[in-house]
Amino acid sequence: MAHFPTSTGAAPWQARVLTLFPEMFPGPLAVSLVGGALAAGVWRLDAIGIRDFGIGKHRTVDDHPAGGGAGMVLRCDVVGAAIDAARQDAPELPVLFASPRGEPYTQRLAGELAAGPGLIMLAGRFEGVDERVIEARGMREVSLGDYVLSGGELAAMVMIDACVRLLPGVIGSAASLSEESFSAGLLEYPQYTRPRQWEGRAIPETLMSGDHKRIAAWRREQAERITTARRPDLTRDRPKRDT
Repeated sequence: MAHFPTSTGAAPWQARVLTLFPEMFPGPLAVSLVGGALAAGVWRLDAIGIRDFGIGKHRTVDDHPAGGGAGMVLRCDVVGAAIDAARQDAPELPVLFASPRGEPYTQRLAGELAAGPGLIMLAGRFEGVDERVIEARGMREVSLGDYVLSGGELAAMVMIDACVRLLPGVIGSAASLSEESFSAGLLEYPQYTRPRQWEGRAIPETLMSGDHKRIAAWRREQAERITTARRPDLTRDRPKRDT
């Protein structure tokens, strides 16, 4: 069982999600280590309903795209009001927008966000958001990958999870963070555990040798091999190691 640090009086890391479906939260963010850290007050989650800022009796949040086209677009006045409310007592929080056209969400970016006070995440729906509010509120568009989801809520959960697990005390071993994929510009090396033999496959002998220098070299070689084969883009700008 994980043991989280007791409160030191410092403000918890904050995640504020603007969404049409606040009932989706905390969802998976309430379980495992991230959920334990939430319960312990290491971080805080607020799901803010965009429809609370809707226009008129029916709380309208969207309208037809200017210039025509399919679908609906979230209104700039509605989204702007929601962002302003979320920022009212925390103007320093950056605002992210989960968008397929955004910059790739990387481990490095998650680390930068985790080192700050938190974030505000806009979980979009429909055909998108009026460009004017993206510009006016300085939103940073980020993407999980080259595909489209039905809404930004799942993307927000993934991005928040990636940040929270980097907060002090959430992951028990700092070595777990330093050796995982992307931490050194490489994908992670293969992992093994008991039994030593399984269906004719053995744990590589080097890992059973007890020679830590050999093991470290083997893991590095495997990480480089896997990265070159699966993600050559990660190796292009990575500095060469000394030999």
